[in-house]
Amino acid sequence: MPSVFRNRWQVFVRCGFALLLFQCCGCAHLAVVRTKPAQLPRTVVAEGPLESANRYLAAAEHEQPVPALNHDLLAAKISYGPLERQPKDETARSIYNFAVARVVQDVDRTDLEPWRHPVTVVTDEGRYTLVSPKPVDAEHDPSRYDLFPTDTLKIGGKFFQTYSTVSGVGAPLVAVGREENPQFRQQYKLRRVYAPVTAVIQFSGQKADLKFVDPFQAERVALDKRNFPLAVDLSAPIAMLIARERPERLGFARVINPQKYADTARLTQLQPFDPARTPVIFVHGLQETPASWTPMIDSLRNDHWLREHYQFWVYSYPSGYPYPYSAALFRHDLDGIDRAFPNHKRVVLIGHSMGGMICRLMITDAGDKIWRDFFATSPPKTPLSSDTRKLLEESLVFNHRPDVQRVIFISTPHRGSKLASGWIGRIGAALVRTPRLFTSVYTSTKPLLVSDPAARTLKRMPNSVDTLEPNDRFVQAVDKLPITRGIPYHSIMGDRGRGNTPNSSDGIVPYWSSHLDGAQSELIVHSDHGAQFNPDAIREVERILKTAD
Repeated sequence: MPSVFRNRWQVFVRCGFALLLFQCCGCAHLAVVRTKPAQLPRTVVAEGPLESANRYLAAAEHEQPVPALNHDLLAAKISYGPLERQPKDETARSIYNFAVARVVQDVDRTDLEPWRHPVTVVTDEGRYTLVSPKPVDAEHDPSRYDLFPTDTLKIGGKFFQTYSTVSGVGAPLVAVGREENPQFRQQYKLRRVYAPVTAVIQFSGQKADLKFVDPFQAERVALDKRNFPLAVDLSAPIAMLIARERPERLGFARVINPQKYADTARLTQLQPFDPARTPVIFVHGLQETPASWTPMIDSLRNDHWLREHYQFWVYSYPSGYPYPYSAALFRHDLDGIDRAFPNHKRVVLIGHSMGGMICRLMITDAGDKIWRDFFATSPPKTPLSSDTRKLLEESLVFNHRPDVQRVIFISTPHRGSKLASGWIGRIGAALVRTPRLFTSVYTSTKPLLVSDPAARTLKRMPNSVDTLEPNDRFVQAVDKLPITRGIPYHSIMGDRGRGNTPNSSDGIVPYWSSHLDGAQSELIVHSDHGAQFNPDAIREVERILKTAD
């Protein structure tokens, strides 16, 4: 019986800890994607030639794939003419876009590959040769992807109650890799591709050229002699990624057992690398995953100017690790992209909560000062094994990174949070399993540490919750170090709508902890600790990025 009660108590504590300390999202899915029959917008009223295009589209719905391709391609051809002559004809554009999407589906259903060999399409107006450019490499081979026209997707969920698209010519698609990329980590890419693509068909005589356009590389498309804005849907691929992969499920698990998920620590690009665009790297906080940045990234991407000037990356890590160690892992990946992309521009970092604390260490010159405060000697003279010294040096000895040009802090507890040192935080910290590599570190360093009466004493290696306490030794040491001159930084924090600064708090982090003297700007929004979701905060990030470039 005692073991039964003990198990129930552990379950209760875990649930309470998740709800109270980490503000879990509950049962609501962040993204839900379902398929639906594609339908032309009800506002489309076709007349003349466009009416016949509509009839061919309607007939195609009841045909087998090959006859359907014949009708759909002809509908695209018929609408192509009026669209080229009258670029503002919304009916022609809607029918053309709809027809192109259906051609993509027909090609997929028939297993035809016009990028490998021309396809003869027999229509009521003669034979057309359907072709597509030969892939420049394996990564751009359409055969490697499942292509989903976005007009066949119904998207919802917490993060996608509303979302916007860019109107234009072409059929927006979601390209989903059929296989995982075995080199995803070395290439700093997603494990499986979820990418936006827009299909267009260009006609010349009896030749139909099907092209798949990367909207990050081109935002306009030529039809005959005219250039048109490209239709773009950047939200649908993110929604499908989250709906299928469910990354948010890792959040709490990576706090409780960080060692089990050690291989999830990595830096990932969300779009093809472009040396002309400034990388913006988002760093999540405790219990979170990169999915928590979705509303902000989605909003920023829908701005044409920001798309043109920035590329977006995310850093993911098991947030049960003490944050100095997570920062060391981050530095390792930043070194990696320096090697992989030596021509990249200096990066902008955006960190939420503990992610902001990690970013703070990227623009701080500590040298071996913290080490000497802890051990009273330099690293080489401290009697430690080589492995232990290496791990501690990577975490405690650091200087600012010259590849970082700017940092935006959101709800960041620079001086810790009292919640972490209260009973909820103590329970939470006790539930975090100490990774094996830290056990020997604690044993060997404990006799060497200089006593500090102002810091809390632990009988184990500190974890992430411990390093959020105001009296944590590392937190206090960093607070005494100035941010490196010449690197601008900004602060955004919430006050829960109470407006009682400087006594305000977002419910987790008080103003006295999130405020930094010397910030180039500071904005307080009516938000709880999740300020990264707040529309005013998102607009502030947009403003900063536009004035910073």
